[in-house]
Amino acid sequence: MQAYVQTKYGDPSVMRLMDVPKPTPEHGEVLIRVRAAGLNPVDYHLRQGKMRMIARLKLPRVAGSELAGVVEAVGPGVTNLAVGDRVFTRVDVMKLGAFAPYAIVAADLVAPMPQSLDFTEAAGLPLAGLTALQALRDELNIEKGQRIFISGGAGGVGTLAIQLAAWMGAHVATTASPAGENLVRSLGAETVLNYQTTSFKDVLRDYDAVLDLRGGQDLADSFAIVRPGAKVVSVAGVPERNSATDLGAGPLVGALFNLLSGKVRRQAKAHGVTYRYLFMHPSGADLRILADLVDGGNLKVVTDQVFPFEEIADAFAHLERGRAKGKIIVAMP
Repeated sequence: MQAYVQTKYGDPSVMRLMDVPKPTPEHGEVLIRVRAAGLNPVDYHLRQGKMRMIARLKLPRVAGSELAGVVEAVGPGVTNLAVGDRVFTRVDVMKLGAFAPYAIVAADLVAPMPQSLDFTEAAGLPLAGLTALQALRDELNIEKGQRIFISGGAGGVGTLAIQLAAWMGAHVATTASPAGENLVRSLGAETVLNYQTTSFKDVLRDYDAVLDLRGGQDLADSFAIVRPGAKVVSVAGVPERNSATDLGAGPLVGALFNLLSGKVRRQAKAHGVTYRYLFMHPSGADLRILADLVDGGNLKVVTDQVFPFEEIADAFAHLERGRAKGKIIVAMP
């Protein structure tokens, strides 16, 4: 079968369409006939080697972090899924494999896909949806009536986070370009700031929480807009010591994260704010929650563009330009 393979770390030229053997499921695994796969910034971060400290891949390896498809075979010990099930998943970060006609995934990371979505829509939900859900529910503990700022609301995670925060009863503020304003308002954002002309730190005050999706100056400015005692959670900033615990990493990684995050933590402390970096974890149980929200009409996936699999290099070029509104998907033949 032909798959999109990362041969080494580096620029886009290290990614190649290559023939690889069809995999076979082992105990606790399922073989999925991939119908569509989602593209994410983590995919090119892995390619660039930015995550080697926490995810040193054995290369070459079939790339790809999320998919939707049909169960083709089940390994021994799998009882929650059956051949023919329409499923979606965020695969194990150390195994990857979504950019291929067939993928092997641990059964506990897989869930039935929303009945109301087609494969291309469902493929864009796992990684961004899990990130948004776990940040808002587990880290920020969003409650009805709170005010939350979500930076970069028109992206893959942002479009889902806005909807989930609004569903939880929060007032949502976000940033977007003029081209993305109508989109984020339609998803539930009540305050929308044009990041091209307005600095959100000059407008927003005393917010209860921030979900930072952009890092850099946006993260630094976020500490100034929340009330003392509030929490800022980032998926684009710098990992801190607790992040190493989340990953199951040793004390050396924890010490390194502590060193790297020193400036950010000092900024947070100066404002009386808690800073947390989130590493999303794959979860079949959380995917079931997301599927129920979709089928209940409380959550929709925003798709920017669908590319045929043979044009996956063009799809990544589009992703890395950073202009997408929602998710970029590749459809398998």
